[in-house]
Amino acid sequence: MGPAVEPVVATRMIQTDTDKAKELLDPEFMARLERLEIVSRKIFMGKMRGERRSKRRGESVEFADYRNYVVGDDLRFLDWNIYARLDRLFLKLFLEEEDLHVTVLIDTSKSMDWGSPNKLLYAKRIAAALAYIGLSNYDRVSLYTYANGIERELAGVRGKRLMSKVVQFLTGVEGDGVSNLGAACKQYAVRHPQPGVLLVLSDFLEKGGFEQGLRYLLGRNLDLYVVQILSQEELAPQLAGDLQLQDVEDDDVAEVTVSQALLNRYRQTLKAYCESLKEFCTRRGVAYLFTSTEVGFDQLVLSYLRQRGLLR
Repeated sequence: MGPAVEPVVATRMIQTDTDKAKELLDPEFMARLERLEIVSRKIFMGKMRGERRSKRRGESVEFADYRNYVVGDDLRFLDWNIYARLDRLFLKLFLEEEDLHVTVLIDTSKSMDWGSPNKLLYAKRIAAALAYIGLSNYDRVSLYTYANGIERELAGVRGKRLMSKVVQFLTGVEGDGVSNLGAACKQYAVRHPQPGVLLVLSDFLEKGGFEQGLRYLLGRNLDLYVVQILSQEELAPQLAGDLQLQDVEDDDVAEVTVSQALLNRYRQTLKAYCESLKEFCTRRGVAYLFTSTEVGFDQLVLSYLRQRGLLR
């Protein structure tokens, strides 16, 4: 009886993992993602050789050029055919490969667990798609969640076979706590000095502002992408009358009379805030992208992120 039970349990586990994966990425969409790759506007040095060509010269299998031999060079790379013809020693040079660090920082504060479609689920789907693209191209992928500082992490995974770890990590993420972008970005910048591509997925509804947090990231050699995610309920709230509104993160309460004039002022204020975030990013060479959850996340990945130059 004992041995007969084990295959049944294993099958159930596989089905559960598959269901979790489908919540984030369906198989047809994953097949389309495999044709993409994450690109960087800069050349980065990894700690180990990866699958990307570097402008440096190294010892990979792909030939690049020759140079004159000097004492101390590795004799294994001498071209003896040229020596036989010219009676001169030349060293063969090869393209060195390097890995690309791809990191996604996800806001998991209470304000992200809001809207229909849900903002946090939307962000997790974007993160899953980018992770799958990175792992398919053997990039080094890391995921971090933050509310009042960095809370969970999955760091430095490589290879498509580890996508199950990404799925497990993301499906375990829930929205809770008060957002503190400044604390999270400071922690990340101190703990992870290596360069790479970094995406921040958030609504950026920060009472303390977004400037200080992003400045911490600007101090690193990063290709930085800021994706602001808002729900349709936030963009065009359907409210009226005398209401008591409560902040989902810090429980602040405000009693308001919602009129058309107040709604117009709210929309103008929200638009100005989003424009200030966009201007802050643009002036500092940070790629900014605004999206509503009404936009399909697959469209965001396949179209908008390609237009921004992150994917090709």
